Amino acid sequence: MDYKKLKFATRQIHAGLDHNEPTGARGVAIYPTAAYRFKTCDYAADLFELSEAGNIYTRLQNPTTTAYEERIAALYGGVGAMALASGMAALLITFTSLASAGDNIVTTPYLYGGTYNQFRHTLRRLGIEVRIAPDENPSTLAALIDGRTRAVFAESMGNPTCAVPDLEAIAAVAHAAGVPFVVDNTFGAGGYLCNPFDWGADIVADSATKWINGHGTAMGGVIVDGGTFPWNNGRFPQIDGPSEGYHGLNLYEAFGPAAFIVKCRVDGQRDMGTCPSPFDSYLMMLGLETLSLRVRHQVESTRRLAEYLKAHPKVKRVSYVGFEDHPSHANASRYFRYGASGVLNVELTGDIDTTVRFVEALELAAHMTMIGDSITVVTHPASTTHKQLSEADLKAAGVTPTLLRVSPGLEDTDDIIADFEQAFAKTGL
Repeated sequence: MDYKKLKFATRQIHAGLDHNEPTGARGVAIYPTAAYRFKTCDYAADLFELSEAGNIYTRLQNPTTTAYEERIAALYGGVGAMALASGMAALLITFTSLASAGDNIVTTPYLYGGTYNQFRHTLRRLGIEVRIAPDENPSTLAALIDGRTRAVFAESMGNPTCAVPDLEAIAAVAHAAGVPFVVDNTFGAGGYLCNPFDWGADIVADSATKWINGHGTAMGGVIVDGGTFPWNNGRFPQIDGPSEGYHGLNLYEAFGPAAFIVKCRVDGQRDMGTCPSPFDSYLMMLGLETLSLRVRHQVESTRRLAEYLKAHPKVKRVSYVGFEDHPSHANASRYFRYGASGVLNVELTGDIDTTVRFVEALELAAHMTMIGDSITVVTHPASTTHKQLSEADLKAAGVTPTLLRVSPGLEDTDDIIADFEQAFAKTGL
């Protein structure tokens, strides 16, 4: 079936399903297997030299996970997708597939705390430098690019600041330098609110734990290859050149537009083992079936909460991209469906102690490090997701001691507002 002809809401249900499945089962089967029987020794040899498609070992692929990957690729319109155990694994495999020791990545400063740590520590220990720009201006990013740059990176909406960069302009900067534009699209809700491929991105990473799963029941990440980048431009010999791990096979010559996602699987996933379980892939498939319905409710709930909080006397500031006074309002209006998101930030009057007491007084809203869940979540980034950052990095990321990130769930918004009211009353702000 040509899924490109179908709307998003239809693709999120039908893509990845085998309509010729002999049992006639409506759902996707869960294959709890680690390995697969090879028909012949020659067939096994063909699988291992990548000349034949098929299942080798669940670390590389699994029928349940393959169905999930096909659905993700269809939603984004990419040439292929790969599921991983977490969003952080997706970033790790992406950048270690693009860069080697001595290379560098250029990024905007508005990043999730875990991404900051991976960039500042793990990639640095591997010899990959990450150059974090002081702002998200495309010209600032361009000034950091040199002959050893292997990618330009941004989050489609910064976590937790909700800053939206000029995706199209940054893509132009990356392409002018001959490197791919990589976007963490976690806040883009699986491509429903924002599809970076529409604006020039070449590779998308997504924390599937969030909106894709939608119910807080599984960890996961995905990498999606747009199939648009010319890997034969001389900067990527590990993709367009003899592969040491496959007897000199040239991945670009063998797989064309899908060369990068193949590289991620046959080298990155093979060697680092960051695969999801088949059951988690099944849970992601279930989550995707209601993605657009859930997100529409959450976007509207976020708008209502933002309006309520903006008018509240005990609130110092509300940061919501749907408001015209937000610095990223124009970019959000351009790049995000509905011009908004399912997350807002709020700073209360008082100090860090009263902010913490407010969070602990909430009854319905959960205090967790989570977004995109069916449960409303309120997070204090300074003491959780961004706790390991230095003062300078916290400032660069826009995280203040009294900042709260709010991710509305699927509850009735009136009940969440009432929960906030009782927490305000208990805190005595």
